Amino acid sequence: MEQQNTRAYVAELVGTLLLVLFIGFVVVVDAPDMASIGLVHFLVLAALVGTLGSVSGGHFNPAVTLALLSLKKISGANAGIYIVMQTIGATLGALIVKLILNDEGKASNYATPGFKDGVLGSSVGAFALEAIGTFMLVAAIVGTAVIVKNQSAITPLLIGAALGLAVICIGPLTGAGLNPARSFGPGLISGEFGGFGTFLFAYVLGPIVGALLAAGLVNYLYDGEAAKA
Repeated sequence: MEQQNTRAYVAELVGTLLLVLFIGFVVVVDAPDMASIGLVHFLVLAALVGTLGSVSGGHFNPAVTLALLSLKKISGANAGIYIVMQTIGATLGALIVKLILNDEGKASNYATPGFKDGVLGSSVGAFALEAIGTFMLVAAIVGTAVIVKNQSAITPLLIGAALGLAVICIGPLTGAGLNPARSFGPGLISGEFGGFGTFLFAYVLGPIVGALLAAGLVNYLYDGEAAKA
């Protein structure tokens, strides 16, 4: 294992840990205020991409990693290790939230996303919304960070803003996981998945499908530049 790869793996673990940690804190403490929750998503992701993006690419999300794998921006072996590190980081982040805010966090299952069938009709609605929200995030990532001519100093802010916007709009309906690791970590720590098969469909498969569609579309719109960059 090359030293540079080791640093990238550590960056993905630490970045995902911090992402889940700060999301967990704001969801537990300020759960009814979706604007505040969206703002925290925006700020923490922008800070992490700006700080660690040059080390690992700043994925912090298995759906993002798979989208970039589809564009051949990362090898299959590295993508697999990234996803393992992201899942470990998310689990550790949720564990810290539980250790610090044990009683306060029980009501939200330590920020585990969930939905009510009466609101969306079925898990298909949650799947679609999680896919749409992740589509927004990955379209912003590929369109700004991957397309060379679009890269700028404000790229981290644009990526963070895409996540924050998706969370504000989708959060009231699904909890806005938009990230299989971010959803899985708190679910594992709380033990509350709301039906594991349904969870996998809505909060794992949904974001992955949305991410892959976004990567393919943006690459097409830029005439293959994302894959060539």
